[in-house]
Amino acid sequence: MPPDLTELARTGRVLEEARSLLEADRARLEERYGPSPYGDIAAGSPDQTLRGIRDMSSSVSDALERIALAAGYSVLGFDQRADRALRLARMTPVSIPSGADRMARPLGEATVRALEMIRDLGLFPGETAIAIDVALAAPQATYPPADWDAYAREKRWRSEHPCP
Repeated sequence: MPPDLTELARTGRVLEEARSLLEADRARLEERYGPSPYGDIAAGSPDQTLRGIRDMSSSVSDALERIALAAGYSVLGFDQRADRALRLARMTPVSIPSGADRMARPLGEATVRALEMIRDLGLFPGETAIAIDVALAAPQATYPPADWDAYAREKRWRSEHPCP
């Protein structure tokens, strides 16, 4: 069964709006920190904050490209290719919300809105929505951790005790 073009179009529009919000926040942060504030690699540093926003924008762009590809293949009648592109688009995004885990708090309003849109879209696996909620609730940047052993223990605990 071919993908629903109306649903693909809606999904693509949401992803494009989220990408635009992330890019707007990226521009704001680059203006604040400079385009390449290399040096401090601690969680929440300018370097990690910019890396996080760039990575999230890139992940959203990748998902959007796959949705567009699925729509194009569907229109052409290449249903198997459309299904494959859609499956790839639905995979857990590489940097969402891990990019937010790198960023200084408070997160920008545009970043928060983009993450909420992505969470509510329902495109990605359910674990992604939970991870977004955790990232949004974090009072400070959590990655890279100062204590890798404690980070591994917490990650293991969270995987064994998922939020309802």
